Amino acid sequence: MHPALDALGAYPLARFQDLAREMAADGGPLYDFSVGDPVEPTPRFIRTALIDAVPKVSQYPTAAGLPELRSAVAAWVARRTGVRVDPDRHVLPTAGSKEAIFHLPLTLLTPGGPRDGALYGTPGYAPYERGARFASGRADPEPLTAERGWRLHLEDLSRERLDRAGLAWLNYPHNPTGASAERAYLADQLATARDRGIALCSDECYLDIHPADAPPPPSLLEVAAAASSAADPDLTGVLVFVSLSKRSGMTGYRSGALIGDPELIRRNRLLRPNIGTASPEFVQRAAIAAWSDEDHVAQRRATFDAKRAVIRDFADRNGLRVSGSDAAFYVWLAAPGGDDAAYAEALLAHRVIASPGRAFGPGGEGWLRLALVPDVAGCHAAVERWEQALSQGALPTD
Repeated sequence: MHPALDALGAYPLARFQDLAREMAADGGPLYDFSVGDPVEPTPRFIRTALIDAVPKVSQYPTAAGLPELRSAVAAWVARRTGVRVDPDRHVLPTAGSKEAIFHLPLTLLTPGGPRDGALYGTPGYAPYERGARFASGRADPEPLTAERGWRLHLEDLSRERLDRAGLAWLNYPHNPTGASAERAYLADQLATARDRGIALCSDECYLDIHPADAPPPPSLLEVAAAASSAADPDLTGVLVFVSLSKRSGMTGYRSGALIGDPELIRRNRLLRPNIGTASPEFVQRAAIAAWSDEDHVAQRRATFDAKRAVIRDFADRNGLRVSGSDAAFYVWLAAPGGDDAAYAEALLAHRVIASPGRAFGPGGEGWLRLALVPDVAGCHAAVERWEQALSQGALPTD
């Protein structure tokens, strides 16, 4: 067995998927806020595009993906960020963002060499650590705090850690806290990364999931291109990861993209035929439709806003501390009593499944993540059960 697999064990949220299936089997109501897999239907026009593209003869897709898909992603980047990227030089389709994040260290880390480190914040998305360790690199987590807005500050790290890092991960809007970041913060991180020769990798799969009445979160692409010409943006040392999973309700389609530095895109084009391909071409056709439309994304934002309001109002009524939670589709709660695992376990008796913060690394201990998965009616029903349990003294308290 690979030593990383032996050391890391099962993927943190896999247990919650199994638990939800087991609890649902008895037919009783279940309110699952654990795994971020929203229940809203994939828009009909996307499903139709997929069905219409299913061929009579199935053939392998290429690792580089359809030119039309790369162009659709580039057009979305221009609309969303104002940055004009070349579909062939700057864009590479992936089978969702998770596998691309996991495999990236294979191109950027030198096991046992001077650049074997991957910097990332904890709490954070598990593949940042797991990808580095399976690539025989060095996982180098930095604790994030509520006081600093759950942000990773590269400029505060030691010269030794920076000099050893081959890559650093940013993720705003942030999983699991839902925190966001401003342009000035991203500019500071990029300046440090470029100064120290670190590839700055920004996981932006929640870039389009934000309150409808709030300014859209900035992309690292905007910051990187700001000082260069619009016709030829300078994306040196920058890779951005995007996904249709939450933006378009396509979690099961597995469709995303890498965008950024042409040399880093070239390296990943060399890597990817060794490990797989892009998504099936009928999925890519559905992805083209999804990237080309903004109306359905606005509708999903409004739905997530309604769910977020239910949970935030419940937290306010009951004195539960919320941090971050201003974008993405997560609400991050301080666990009363301080033991996130014990609180999540106690909630199960009331048919509510929440993720203990420690599932996202040691920086998450003492917190709970609620993914806004149930529909609005389900969110209301869940908080009603939760409030009833609180009134009965059936849950841990401070």
